[in-house]
Amino acid sequence: MTRAAPPPLGEDGRHLLTLQREYPRGTYVETHSHTWAQVLYAVEGVMWVEIGFEALVVPPQRAVWVPPETLHSIKMMSAVRMRNLYLHPQATEALGKRGEVFEVSPLLRQLIVVMAEQGEHRSQEYIDAANRLIVLELAAAKTSTLRIMLPAGTDRRLETVCRAVIDHPSLDIPLEHYSDQAGASVRTLSRLFQQELGMGFAEWRRQVQLAVATSRLAEGHAVHAIARSLGYSPSSFSDMFRRELGVSPVAYQPAASAQ
Repeated sequence: MTRAAPPPLGEDGRHLLTLQREYPRGTYVETHSHTWAQVLYAVEGVMWVEIGFEALVVPPQRAVWVPPETLHSIKMMSAVRMRNLYLHPQATEALGKRGEVFEVSPLLRQLIVVMAEQGEHRSQEYIDAANRLIVLELAAAKTSTLRIMLPAGTDRRLETVCRAVIDHPSLDIPLEHYSDQAGASVRTLSRLFQQELGMGFAEWRRQVQLAVATSRLAEGHAVHAIARSLGYSPSSFSDMFRRELGVSPVAYQPAASAQ
């Protein structure tokens, strides 16, 4: 796994800083925080962002809101073209203190890309106006994510199972498979899921599957290929998807979302 250090933030009197980077698949940006708020945006690719005890799977054309002083890490689930904005805390007080994934409007998309790629060449007046408009667009945006609860790290056995499922969330792998690896009985693991995550193993794994599936759909992968990779037949996967999210998997594919 490639590791990347988080970028340093300078203090040059501006209320908006920008960054554009490209990362290969598997790159991991270690846990860190910023004194400024951050808007993470992938023009292309899928990110796995952990904020506190939650994981957010972020398809392309979505933006992540990371409040100031918030610990977070990022793993690139595919090659990612990233465009980031850093906003001064004084300008973002209305946006809340919880990490979110937002649907990105055409206007917000253009603002992020233009500021990340050309911001340093713009006048201070332009930057200030763009900053205000970005905050307004974020405040009006709809949240769009499947949150995955993560263990608090107090029990190594549960964390071992959760990380293994995240790497391979297939229906074909039962809880019994992880018993020896975690050093705990199936009964103990089942109890830990209920105690620490508030749900059973099957329900938690289904959350992971849905998050992974929606990100792959957004990248344009075929429904039948996603279904097979997660241990479902295409029809049973579509039934599960519709039951949990209220729509067909096709609704998450690029052609559908563009309509």
